[in-house]
Parts: sequence; structure tokens; C-alpha cells
Amino acid sequence: MGQAKKRPSPSEIKHRVLDDIRFLRSWVEKPLQIGAVAPSSPQLARLMASYVDPHATGAVLELGPGTGVVTKAILDRGVAPGRVVSVEYNEDFCKLLRNRFPGVHFIHGDAYNARHAVQAAFPEPLSAVVSSLPLFTRPMPQRVRLLDEAFAMLAPGAPFIQFSYALVPPVPHGAGAFELERTNWVVMNLPPARVWVYRRPA
Repeated sequence: MGQAKKRPSPSEIKHRVLDDIRFLRSWVEKPLQIGAVAPSSPQLARLMASYVDPHATGAVLELGPGTGVVTKAILDRGVAPGRVVSVEYNEDFCKLLRNRFPGVHFIHGDAYNARHAVQAAFPEPLSAVVSSLPLFTRPMPQRVRLLDEAFAMLAPGAPFIQFSYALVPPVPHGAGAFELERTNWVVMNLPPARVWVYRRPA
């Protein structure tokens, strides 16, 4: 028989409800910066983290962690907190994250212009970039630039992991020299989402 699924504790349920409220409030105030009305589901977060190799050398860069659902999935994957650097634009989220995940290196700033700050803290090639940024709110040249900046920091073949709610990839084939993989839909997410994994071969 399969192992019974662990039910969330009352404190975990309370955290999720409070995070939903924080996220919705931030979305109402600045919808183009947040891009979603609720945090990613644990199912989507685990799928994104599954592409991170916990045994690879180099740090893992997270872009737009929000309230930390994907951050937790990365840590649960087996990545040591000291190997995770996370860039968050929302100052309130940043304070929450620092309290919630001691040991993770959080940078309060713009993920679209974070290369200098990230490389100052972690000069070695990154093992993965995990992005929850709402890329479709930005013009295509800015999305391509973000991907190129990420590839400049990543080890050859290492993944840039991005989710979206759209049928099409946020950066399509032909916009750069990369390989692209997509997952099936995660229906246990509001709204349903899928993961896109970009790699630049050696």
C-alpha cells in the first residue's frame, strides 16, 4: 500500500492563507510586477525544483521568489541554503523571506538587472536559474536579454527554469541559441501552468 499523504498542519495552513492575502494585496497594488493573484502551488514548485541538480557545483539563482513556495521546494530538493541566492523586488516579501529561510542569500532588487550583484556574491558559474517572473508583462527584447544574462552566469548546459500560464513559451524558438523543453500542464495551480526549461549547450 502507498504511504498516506501527509496533511498540512494548522500552522502551515495559516501560513498559506496569509501568503495568499499578501500576494493578492501586492497584485492589486502592482499587477505588472507581481503577475499572479496567488503564490505558485506546491505541485508547480516541486516540478520546477525537479530540474535543479542538488549535487551540482555552483549556486542556484532564484528570480522573483514571492513568498517562498519555490524557495522551499529548492531547499526540499536537497540544495543547501548557502547555495541559494534569490532576487526579490518587493521589500515586504524580502523581509518575510529572510525570516522564513535563514541561510539563503536574499537580494532586494530588480531581477532584470541583478547580474552584477549576483556575481559579486557568487562569482562561480551557476548550476541553475529558477524564475517565477511574469515575463509576459515585459517586451520581448527584455525577455531575451534576461535569458542571455542568465546564460552568461550559468554553467554550460545548466537550466534556466521558467513557468508560465500561456500556451506559447515566454521566449520562443528562434529568439536565441538555446534548447527548449516544456512540461505538461500543472492543473493543481491557479491558474493552470506549465514549466519551460531553457539550456544553452556547451
